[in-house]
Amino acid sequence: MSPVRILVVDDSELFRRFMISALQMSPALQVICSVADGFAAVAKAEELRPDVILLDIGLPGQNGIEAGRQIRRCAPASKIIFVSQESSADIVQETLSLGALGYVVKTSAGNDLLPAVAAVICSKQFVSSALAYSNFTHT
Repeated sequence: MSPVRILVVDDSELFRRFMISALQMSPALQVICSVADGFAAVAKAEELRPDVILLDIGLPGQNGIEAGRQIRRCAPASKIIFVSQESSADIVQETLSLGALGYVVKTSAGNDLLPAVAAVICSKQFVSSALAYSNFTHT
């Protein structure tokens, strides 16, 4: 079985490195590219067609939510997991309603990143346990 191909998108180089390190703990996962802004995320998603995209919301140029909308159109098979410090119910619901399958709060990424990837690979929704909201549904 070929590895799950992942695109990492975050404006913080330090956090991108953290996510890449965490993902490299699993031989079944392969980071194929990492970028720092929303425009590059859309371009790389369209070019590379990754299996999973880890996408921050607070990106320069084009925010992650708008990038996510565009990615859903140009790379519809790619599964999106938002990884953000945002934890408001409205933001989380907006990301899930645009078609993302996962939402990981950055403060919980150490524990939640690999389980989130494992869930979305199986087309299951994942929302960080740090979020006290239980009414999120994928629409």
